[in-house]
Amino acid sequence: MNTLIRAVRPWGQALSDVLVTDGKITGVEPHDPARAAATGDTTVVEGRGRLLVPSFSDVHVHLDSTRIGLPFREHTGGPGVWTMMMNDRQNWRNAEVPLQERVNNTLGRMIARGTTRVRSYAQIDVDCRLERFDAVMAAKEQFKGQADVDIIAFPQAGLLLEDGTVPLMDQALKSGANVMGGIDPCSLDRDPARHLDIVFGLAEKYQVPIDIHLHEPGELGVFSTDLVIERTRALGMQGKVTMSHAYQLGSVSEATTRRLIDEFAELDISMASVAPGSTGVAAQLPIPLLAEAGVRMGLGEDGQRDYWSPYGNTDMLDRTWQLAFTHGFRKDELIEHCLAIATVGGASILDPSATRLKGTAHRPGVEVGDPAELLLLDGETVASAVMDRGTDRTVIHRGKVVADQLELV
Repeated sequence: MNTLIRAVRPWGQALSDVLVTDGKITGVEPHDPARAAATGDTTVVEGRGRLLVPSFSDVHVHLDSTRIGLPFREHTGGPGVWTMMMNDRQNWRNAEVPLQERVNNTLGRMIARGTTRVRSYAQIDVDCRLERFDAVMAAKEQFKGQADVDIIAFPQAGLLLEDGTVPLMDQALKSGANVMGGIDPCSLDRDPARHLDIVFGLAEKYQVPIDIHLHEPGELGVFSTDLVIERTRALGMQGKVTMSHAYQLGSVSEATTRRLIDEFAELDISMASVAPGSTGVAAQLPIPLLAEAGVRMGLGEDGQRDYWSPYGNTDMLDRTWQLAFTHGFRKDELIEHCLAIATVGGASILDPSATRLKGTAHRPGVEVGDPAELLLLDGETVASAVMDRGTDRTVIHRGKVVADQLELV
C-alpha cells in the first residue's frame, strides 16, 4: 500500500512530499505541485503546508481509571498513594457508564488527537482482580488497526500488602500483559528487597520489560533507584527497565544527579515523565543532561480526569506544552525537544531498538526508513505548534490515515 503525503514540512523544514510504502517512509522529496497527477493507485493525503512530525507515544497512561467524557465530579481523594488508591477503589465501579465504554472512549480520543503508540497501566489487586486488565486488553484489540498498545500489569496497591496479589499478577502476564510493573518499594510495601525480587522474578519468568512507579522523595527515592540499578546490572536487564515519575531523583545533590544519569545511560534505564507541576524542576533529573547522556525519555498523560486527579484531556500536545512549561523552557530547541520526547522518545521506550534521540537538537522520525507513525499539525513552527496546540490534525498509523481533522471534544 502506497500513500503520498503532499505539501508538508517535516519538523518545520522545507515543503516536501513524503511517500509511504507498506508502513514505512520510502521517499522525502521537495514538493512538486504536479506530483499528485501521476500517483496511480496511491492514496493521497493533502498536507496543506502543515507540519509533519512523528505521532505521539503516550508511555504512561492509566486507561483503566479514566472518566474522560463523563460529567465532571468533585475530587474526593486524600494525600498519599494508599489514600488515593482507596478513593479510586471505592468509586471506580459506580461511574455513569461501564468500564469498557470508558476505556474505549478514552483510547479513541487519544488516537484522534495524534497518539498511535501507547503504554497503559492496568491495575491488578484483590479488589478488581483482572477486571480492569481485561478492559484494557479488549480496548487494545478493538483499536489494533489504529494504535499499538502495550499493557503493564500494575500492582497499584503494592505486591505485599494484600494476600493474593502476586498470583493475580502472574495470571495477567500469562494472559497477555507485556510489561511488569512495580511501585514505591520502600514507602508502600516497606520491603524493597522482596518487592523487587518479585518484580524482577516475574519479568524474567515471562521475558518482559519492567516499569517502576516511583513517587518516593529525596534520599528514599534514590535508595530505591539504587536497588533497581543493582538488580538491572546483576540480572543483565539492560534496556528493559523504565523509571516512571521519579519526581525527586535530582533533589539530593549535584553529584548524585550526575551519578544516576551516568548509571541510567550505562544500563540503558529509561525514564517516563508526566510533566509534574508540583515537585519543582530542581527536584527532577534535568532534561538537557539526560539528553546529552543518551538516556531514553518519554512522556505520558498519567490518569485522565479520574478518581486520582481532575487533570488530563487525552491530548499529548497539551502535555508536551506542560513539559516545556514546568521546566521553564523558552528556547525553540528545548521546546521542540519536548515534542521529540513525546513522540520519538517514547517510541524508543516501547521499542529499545528504535531510533533514539541524540541530544536536544536531534529531530528523527520523518526520514526514509522510519515507520510511518505520523502526525500532520497546523503551526508556523514546531515551537509555535506546541504553544498554540491547534486542532487541524491528520493522524497516520502504519501508513494509513486513522483520524483526520476530527472535532476535538
